[in-house]
Amino acid sequence: MRTRYFYGWNVVAATFVMALFSFGLGFYGLTVYVAMLQRLHGWSASAVSAPVTVYYVAGALLTAAIGAVYARCGPRLVVAVGSVAMASGLGALGVVTRPCQLYPVFLLMSLGWGAMSGAAINIIVAPWFVRRRGLAISIAFNGATIGGVIVTPALIPLIDVLGFARALATAGLVLLATLLAVAVGVMRRDPGELGLGPDGDPHRASSEPATRAPGGRSDALRTWRFWSVSAPFALGLAAQVGVLTHLVALVTPVLGAGGAARAVSTTTAAAVIGRLVTGLVVDRLDRRLVASVTLVIQIIGVLLLAWPRSTGGVYVGCVLFGVGVGNLTTLPGLILAVEWPRERFAALVGLVVGINQFTFAFGPSLVGVLRDWTGAYGPALGACAALQAVAAATILLGPRRARPTR
Repeated sequence: MRTRYFYGWNVVAATFVMALFSFGLGFYGLTVYVAMLQRLHGWSASAVSAPVTVYYVAGALLTAAIGAVYARCGPRLVVAVGSVAMASGLGALGVVTRPCQLYPVFLLMSLGWGAMSGAAINIIVAPWFVRRRGLAISIAFNGATIGGVIVTPALIPLIDVLGFARALATAGLVLLATLLAVAVGVMRRDPGELGLGPDGDPHRASSEPATRAPGGRSDALRTWRFWSVSAPFALGLAAQVGVLTHLVALVTPVLGAGGAARAVSTTTAAAVIGRLVTGLVVDRLDRRLVASVTLVIQIIGVLLLAWPRSTGGVYVGCVLFGVGVGNLTTLPGLILAVEWPRERFAALVGLVVGINQFTFAFGPSLVGVLRDWTGAYGPALGACAALQAVAAATILLGPRRARPTR
């Protein structure tokens, strides 16, 4: 019997493209905007960084509630509105003349970030897959990593050629045209719209009336099952984003400027490979154990970067650290998918990702303050490794068995 191609893979490809632009311009691109605003206007680092913190916090608050928005409006409308908000913010960012104007601009961009970041990737892809969900979400999330490899570096020569304002306007128009086409032309709410079930299986209508899953987000917040997922990944990501933000500064004394660029590329490549490998095996393994092992591998990498003894050791540290970079954003949704009822997934994954984003917004400041206080990056990265060790242990303490559904 010939196997028919499953439309869900089209949705994965569309979500990959969404992540490519939303992370390339809305996450990794922030380091370019901050540097250019300082250089063009002579503004202080704090004047430019404070609006970025507001951006992350506002995005986290929206992300925590985005599950209900997707359930009500569907991915087509949410992604379309999010792309308009992010493109408009990019265009406005290029023409600001005062630091205070950065706050409304970044708040506008945060609407797009909250609508198209990690929670959105999980929410869009999850209804289409059960057996291959780990692989599908890993592929979609790799769009986020590759956005940092392709989209963000492309901004720098584009700014050199067109200038800051025109370059951001151009990037915004490309994002808007691409994501509107992807959202309207490809995205669907779930396979039921095509008369299919998850993984392309025949759709079987239930003979029982549909019921809402008992409990809401407030009920989940009172359970250890929820916090045993949310808290470890919040700690792990705070440490991870802190190290990532300062990666170039901490490896440059050992590798030089050119070597630092190669170290970043090595870290990103390891993130792509690590996420794909995990996606191939995670559906057959204990997902909490996979998360804990990932954190332990990343801890070893962080410690090698904290006290580098050789050039080779730095690159090995980048590889081990990079393996976890992608997986820490993918695994929370995969764990929630097997431990909570399907009907509650969208709301809970949005809540977890929102908490994670709110927490990791302070990771770069943690590393920076400890570095300034001690005069070296070693103690700061040691603190990050300690946070991840707590996370690796805590994730194993949660309940393993899936919660029964009626």
